[in-house]
Amino acid sequence: MLWDSIRDEAVGYLRDLLCLNTVNPPGNEIIACSYLANVLAREGIKSTILESAPTRANLVARIKGDGRAAPLLMMVHVDVVPVERQRWTHDPFGGEIENGFLYGRGALDTKELAAMELAIMLLLKRNNVPLARDVIFMANADEEAGGILGAKWMVENHPDLIRAEYGINEGGGFGTNILGKRIYGIQTGEKGTARFSLRAHGKPGHASVPQRENAVLKLARGLDKLGNATFPTHVTATARGYIEGLAKAVGGSAGSSLRGLLDQKNGARAFENLPIDEGLRGLLYAMLHNTATPTKLSAGSKINVIPSVAEAQVDARLVPGQTPETFLRELRAVLDQEYEIEFHQPTMTGIEADPQSPLYDTIVRNLRRHDPEAVILPDLVVGATDARHVTKLGTKVYGFCPMFGEASEMERVHGDDERISLANVGFGTHVLYEVVSEFASVG
Repeated sequence: MLWDSIRDEAVGYLRDLLCLNTVNPPGNEIIACSYLANVLAREGIKSTILESAPTRANLVARIKGDGRAAPLLMMVHVDVVPVERQRWTHDPFGGEIENGFLYGRGALDTKELAAMELAIMLLLKRNNVPLARDVIFMANADEEAGGILGAKWMVENHPDLIRAEYGINEGGGFGTNILGKRIYGIQTGEKGTARFSLRAHGKPGHASVPQRENAVLKLARGLDKLGNATFPTHVTATARGYIEGLAKAVGGSAGSSLRGLLDQKNGARAFENLPIDEGLRGLLYAMLHNTATPTKLSAGSKINVIPSVAEAQVDARLVPGQTPETFLRELRAVLDQEYEIEFHQPTMTGIEADPQSPLYDTIVRNLRRHDPEAVILPDLVVGATDARHVTKLGTKVYGFCPMFGEASEMERVHGDDERISLANVGFGTHVLYEVVSEFASVG
């Protein structure tokens, strides 16, 4: 196949998708799903658009196999997070290309994967690939707000349209240099969520008379404790596989320090000896610990009144196997009973998929063919994706959107000047097509 031409085609799809404003809220994913449906229809692939609410659309398309094996699902979301336009150097909805990069909100999360999966559906049809499995393409609404109107709604209302043995999703596949090695992660697990409100109560009064029982000051002291806390180490199978694999790849003292992270009692001390940047250090910490990050504050109604209560909203992420109940015990070791802790509902448990599977092996084999120096490891994503909903149907979901670049590029996800290199659009489409076409052709 002419892969340069296919790259340009996929870039064109991505540019079109980036120009469609699907910021959630309000979402308006219908415009992206309609675009995908029109492209598929031009090549004879039928699709169905299902609205969970007005303009909140999900799309499903299917290319039939001969039934020798259960379906493979390619899933993606087409909503994106808001932007601060004044902080961007390019129009976040302009699809602008400069110096080999395509800019736009969703370029990395995850309209790039939508463009790749769209191209793969078209290539499977054009090439008449003899499929043993149905290949299903699902584009969802609302992932950035929890997937309630997207993947969760599809699982609850139209499960037979998307039921599959395996799924390919966002969350993994990005490769970068770590301590001199080319490291790629395949998402086999992700953390759960247990967001909560943290409240401090105090004595109200006139602001002209300071007092230590000020609820705002009490909350500030509690947040300081929370920010300096080191929670217990929890080693999952995925985290162990990633860290042990990375330690083996880099070797030497760095490898020994990495293995030390897995020590339940002394793991925190091992972080001090790691010769890595703060970004990777933070990711490894989050992979092995429950985390609690304050994100919103509220207190008071007037500047001259001391309020009786001050509140923080805290985004907590739990290691697979942990629950709000077990995490509450960890929180209470840091914050005594004078602080009120109320978990938001619903909470979500973390998930893991076994890396010992035919799809995982197919991913590894094809990625190594394109990058012979690749070190490929199972990865625990410290955020959350729509996999948490789809796995309820029994689907084994792996995060795999293949790319390679500087680790700093991924810091643009949900940030300013989000972008993807044109080379990575081509690389990802090529690798992912070979994975899907090979795996879906084997009974």
